[in-house]
Amino acid sequence: MKFQKSILLIFLTLLLTGIRSGAQPNNMLPFSDPESQGVASTGILHFLEAAGKSRNELHGFVFLRHGNVISEGWWDPYSASLKHTLYSTSKSFTATAVGFAVSEKKLNLSDKVISFFPDDLPDTVSAWLSALTVKDLLTMSGGQDPEPTVPVVSKESNWVKAFLAWPIVHQPGTHFLYNSLGSFMLSAIVQKVTGEKIIDYLRPRLFEPLGIEGEDWETSPRGVNTGGWGLRLKTDDMAKFGQLFLQKGKWNGKELLPASWIAEASTEKIIQHPDMPQSKRDSSDWEQGYCYQMWRCRHNAYRGDGAFGQFIIVMPDEDAVIAITAETPDMQDELNLVWKYLLPAMHPAKLSPDKKDRALLQKTLSGLSLPKPAKTVSSSLENSISGKTYRMETNEKRIGDMSFAFTSGKCLLTLKTDTATYNLSFGLNDWQKGETARLGPTLLSSERFNSLPFSVSQVAGIYRWADAHTLELTLRYVESPHTETTVCHFDGNKLSVVVQNSFDFGKKKTELSGERDR
Repeated sequence: MKFQKSILLIFLTLLLTGIRSGAQPNNMLPFSDPESQGVASTGILHFLEAAGKSRNELHGFVFLRHGNVISEGWWDPYSASLKHTLYSTSKSFTATAVGFAVSEKKLNLSDKVISFFPDDLPDTVSAWLSALTVKDLLTMSGGQDPEPTVPVVSKESNWVKAFLAWPIVHQPGTHFLYNSLGSFMLSAIVQKVTGEKIIDYLRPRLFEPLGIEGEDWETSPRGVNTGGWGLRLKTDDMAKFGQLFLQKGKWNGKELLPASWIAEASTEKIIQHPDMPQSKRDSSDWEQGYCYQMWRCRHNAYRGDGAFGQFIIVMPDEDAVIAITAETPDMQDELNLVWKYLLPAMHPAKLSPDKKDRALLQKTLSGLSLPKPAKTVSSSLENSISGKTYRMETNEKRIGDMSFAFTSGKCLLTLKTDTATYNLSFGLNDWQKGETARLGPTLLSSERFNSLPFSVSQVAGIYRWADAHTLELTLRYVESPHTETTVCHFDGNKLSVVVQNSFDFGKKKTELSGERDR
C-alpha cells in the first residue's frame, strides 16, 4: 500500500511538473531550480531582502536563465494572474509591431511620416517635417522640443494632426528627446499600413505564439492604440517577450521575427547626452544609448522600460531575462538592485545543489506581501457613522456624497459623483479584493476617459482607525502600479478628507470637506 501511494505521489508530481514546465509550450515556460541553471539561490534571497528594505515597492518578479523560470514571485495583493500597466514598456511592443510590418514589406524605416497622413498635414509643411522618417520616431530623434504628449492627449481628439502640427526645432535624427506621442505615431502608421490596431496585428504574430492571453491596450479618441503607453500584460508575459529577444526572434524552434530585426532593434542608435562625461555616464542606465523603443543598460544588457519601474531586462552575456513590475520613485535604484544582487549570482556552469537556501527561497517567494497599514485602534464611531451620508462641498474629485457602512470586519465606502455611484469594500487589517468601475490614479488621467479598453478595475482595499476619530482607507488598483489613500477625520457632524495617490509620493494631496446629512 505504501508502495502504491509512493508511485501515485511520484506520478502526480511528474504530472504537475510537466504542466508547470512546458507540457503546454505555448502557455508555459519551463521551470528549474536556480542552481541547475548556474544561479545561487542566496543571491536571489539577498535581492528580495534588499528590495524589501528599499524605497522600491515591487509587485511582481520573474527571473529566467537559459530559458527556464528559476524564480518568480508576487507581493500580495498582487498576483500572477493579474495584468499590470506597463506604461512605456509598451513602446517595445509597438516597435515590435513595426518590425513585423517591415519583415512583411508593408513598411520601410526610411518611409516619410507625412506620407501616411496626407489628410492631417498642417497648412505649411516644413522641410524637417518632410524629412521625418519612421526610424526617427523609433529612435526618439524626431526633433520636437518640447515634446507634445501631455498637451496633445489632454486637449486634442486628433492626435495625429496635433503631432504633425507641433514644431520641429532640430534636424530629425540628430537630437534625442523622449517623445511618447512619437511612439503613438508608430502605432498609427502600423494601423495605416495593416488596417488593424497594433494589438490585433500583434495577436497572431506575437501574443498567441508566446501564449500571451488577456492583453489589452488603451486607445486614442480616434481608435488607435496609444503605442507609447497603455498596454497591460502579466509579469510572465513580459518575461516571454524578453526571452523571444534573447532567442533572436525564435520561439519553439520557429522564427517569429528575423534575427536581423532583433539585432537592429536592440543595439544603440543614438546617445542621449553625447557631451556628458564618461564617468557620469558609467553610473547611469539612462546614458548607455537608445535603441528602437528600448534602452541600452550597463553590463551589455538592454531593456523595455516603463514609468515607476516596469522593466523587461535582457542580458545576453548571462543568457538571462528579468521582468519586474513595481512602483518606485527611483528607477535607477531598482535597476541597481539587479546589478548588485542578481548579476553576481549568475555563473557560467551549474552550481552544487543548495537545499537549505533553495527551500528558504521558495518559502520567501510564497510569502511575499506588501506591508499593510499599522494595526488599527478601536473606535466607537463605527456604530454612530455607519449608514450615515456626508454631503461634500464642491471638489476636484467630483465627489458629492460619502457614506460608510461597517459590518463583520469590513467597511463599505459609497461614493456618489455627478455621474455615478461607486461601492468600495475595505477589510479590517486585511485586503478585501473586488472590482470597481471607478477610474484609478494614473499619469494621464485626463485622457483615460475615452481610452480604457476595460470597464472595471481590480482592486484590493484595507482600512484601519489611525485614532478614535480618523479612518484610513487604502485602495490598491492591483492591475496598475498605483494606490489611493483616503484619510477621513470625523469631528461631530463634520467630515474632512485627504486623498493622496501613491505616485505623488506624499508631495500632493487633495482635501475635501463635508457635513453629515440630517
